[in-house]
Amino acid sequence: MRLILKREIMKHFNLLGLPEALNQALLHMQFSKPTPIQAQTIPHALGGRDILGSAQTGTGKTAAFGIPLVARLLSNSRGSALVMTPTRELATQVISQLQAMLGKRSQIKTALLIGGESMPNQLKQLRNRPRLLVGTPGRINDHLQQGNLMLHDTDILVLDETDRMLDMGFTSQIEKILKFMPKKRQTMLFSATLPNNIVKISEKYLNNPVHVAVDSALSPAKKIQHDVLRVSEGGKYRSLLSELDVRKGSVIVFVKTKYATEKMAKELSKAGHDADAIHGDLRQNKRESVLSNFRNQKYRILVATDVAARGLDIPHIEHVINYDLPHCAEDYIHRIGRTARAGAEGSAMCLITPENIEKWNIINRLMNPNAPNEKTNEHRYKRKRSGKSSGLKSNGKKFNRCINREAA
Repeated sequence: MRLILKREIMKHFNLLGLPEALNQALLHMQFSKPTPIQAQTIPHALGGRDILGSAQTGTGKTAAFGIPLVARLLSNSRGSALVMTPTRELATQVISQLQAMLGKRSQIKTALLIGGESMPNQLKQLRNRPRLLVGTPGRINDHLQQGNLMLHDTDILVLDETDRMLDMGFTSQIEKILKFMPKKRQTMLFSATLPNNIVKISEKYLNNPVHVAVDSALSPAKKIQHDVLRVSEGGKYRSLLSELDVRKGSVIVFVKTKYATEKMAKELSKAGHDADAIHGDLRQNKRESVLSNFRNQKYRILVATDVAARGLDIPHIEHVINYDLPHCAEDYIHRIGRTARAGAEGSAMCLITPENIEKWNIINRLMNPNAPNEKTNEHRYKRKRSGKSSGLKSNGKKFNRCINREAA
C-alpha cells in the first residue's frame, strides 16, 4: 500500500491507496475528510509502525486504528487482529464499525468476546476461525485459559482506552494475554490520558512507537457550554427537575452508584420524564436494549454510572448532567465527552453542594491549574456568563469557562 504525506491525507481517504473494498465501505459510511487523529495516525499505521496515541473522546480514534487494521486484513490472507477495550459497550461499538469497514461481502470472520454473553455463542464464533477479534480483557483471558482461543498468528494488537482498562484493574489480565501473542507484531495503544503507568506499558510492549496526539488529553470538547449550579443537598433533586424542564434534547445524568441509577430513573419517570438506567450489574441483553432504546430516542434521559462514561457514542446527546461528581477527577472529562461529539454542540452541568466543594476544586484544578480553591463555607456566588469559546488556560490549552449560578 502506498504511504502518503500528511498534507495529502487531510484531503480525502481515497488518496490513501486503500483496498477498493475498504474505499467503498468508507464511502458508504460517509467518511471523507479524516479527523486530526486519523490524519496523524493512519499513514504511520499503514506503514506498520507501532502507535502511542492520545486524544479526547469523540475524535475518531476507532477509524484511526480501524482503517489500517482492516486494510491489512483485506490485503493479506494470513494473520489476525485483536482489539481490547475496557467495556462491553465500547467493544460492541468497535466491532460494529470494523465490520462496516470490512463490508457485507467480506469473507473475513469476526468474534466479539465480552462478559455477559453466553460462552457457547462465542465458542461458535471462534470455531469459524475469525481473523478479527474484539473483546474485554476478562473474557479474552477466560477463552485463552480454557484453550478456546489461539493468538499465535495475531500480528496486530490494539489497546483502546488503555488508561480506563488499567483503572478497572485489568493490568495483570492484559499482561497474561500478551504472553500468548507473537513478539513480532504491530501494536497500537490509545489512551485519553498518558500517566506514568501508560508510559511504562508503552515502553515495555511497543517498538519505537510514533506518538500522535490531538489537543490536551485533559481538555474537554471545544463546543461544550459549561454550567455549575450551587445547590443544597436537600434541594439537589428539585434543582435537577428544574434543569430537565428547561433543557431540550437527550440527556445523560451521571450518579455515583448502581442503586442510584435505578432509583433516579424511577423517580424521574414518576415526575413525567422518559428515563431509563444503565449500570454494571445489568445483564448484557438488558444493557443493549437500554442503549438501543436511548439511541433510537424512545426515551430522553439515560441515568448512568461511569460504566457509560467511556466509549458510548450516541451523537444526539445534547446534555450531560453530573448529579454526583465522579470519584476520579479525570473521569469528569470522559463524562462530558458524551456530548458535543463529532463537531456538534452540547452542554454540561454540575450540581455542586457544600459537601463536595473539595471534589470540585480538584476537578477545576485539573482543567485549570491556576484556579483558586473555593471555600466550603461559601454559599452564594455571582452569576457569570461566557460564550462557548471563551477559555481558561489548561496546560496551554483553552477550557470553556463555567457559568456559576445560584440554585433557585
